[in-house]
Amino acid sequence: MVRQLSKAQRQARLVELLQENPFTTDEELAKYFNVSIQTIRLDRMEMAIPELRQRLKQVAEQTFAKVRSISGGELVGELLELELGQHATSVMEVTSDMVAEKSKVCRGDYIFSQANTLAVALIDADVVLTGSARIRYRRPVYLNEKIVARAVLARKKTNKYLVKVVSKVGAEEVFVAKFVVVAR
Repeated sequence: MVRQLSKAQRQARLVELLQENPFTTDEELAKYFNVSIQTIRLDRMEMAIPELRQRLKQVAEQTFAKVRSISGGELVGELLELELGQHATSVMEVTSDMVAEKSKVCRGDYIFSQANTLAVALIDADVVLTGSARIRYRRPVYLNEKIVARAVLARKKTNKYLVKVVSKVGAEEVFVAKFVVVAR
């Protein structure tokens, strides 16, 4: 939370924050600036900054154009950032169709799929296959939580790549994987 800023200062800082992290919610911004959510929405409207869903869609469309190894419908989650052969980031909000009915815990196949498709998207090749994976689930993920997965290329040896993916909810690690992927 910051001290009370003038409207012009708040709007300038709002633009900076959204450039750094385009998937910051209006609620998080309101808390940061110590103002109402409506004030943030009015600021965004005044400066023609789209709502969160539209910002995510714009970032994803720009970023996904770089991917060669998979098509748009195959990626699990929204691609936020991609530097081919270096690192990539995606976000996935857990919806009701992804959770167990009784416990409201996200099924592991969704968490794994987000990480696996991100690891494959990171490799700059037309055909990329997962050779093996070593995975660890750290804690359950619940309905409406947002999972942010970050993939980093750890090592490359000829056509084999070691990709480490760490998935977090907020600052807390919920899943860690090391994938060996092979490019053909």
